[in-house]
Amino acid sequence: MAPRLLQTHWQVPARIEEVSDILDDAGALPRWWDEVYLAADIIAPGGPDGIGRRVKFHTRGWLPYTLRWVAELVAVDRPHSWTIRASGDLIGQGIWHLTQQGPVADIRYAWRVEVGKPLLRPVTPLLWPAFAANHRWAMAKGLAGLRRELARRRA
Repeated sequence: MAPRLLQTHWQVPARIEEVSDILDDAGALPRWWDEVYLAADIIAPGGPDGIGRRVKFHTRGWLPYTLRWVAELVAVDRPHSWTIRASGDLIGQGIWHLTQQGPVADIRYAWRVEVGKPLLRPVTPLLWPAFAANHRWAMAKGLAGLRRELARRRA
């Protein structure tokens, strides 16, 4: 099955630099996006700009399975955008875009992904609507966690 596109759009009252700092700290994801990120281990730090940084994730959604995958930072233009390449139980590319619109950070995530988990791969075409709903649930948890993390950092 070819990768499919999942898109997310968030808006939060923040500077994009604040949001970029939070989203770029992959090791902290289990602290503030804890409903989804069970573990995040940096396995390669990458270069001075972070290119080549590799993070091993253990994640879950509301569906009854977990995913183990690695994200590698392949492009960056902080604080405006960065691109990751995923391998493992998830295969694909994710691109974060941040723009400042007055007092609001406009955050867009495009996730072109396919299932790599051997148990799920054969049923992906049939279960894609459930997988997409699972992604929407995970991203809603991310938005709530981002809002909490912004408040925590400002306190």
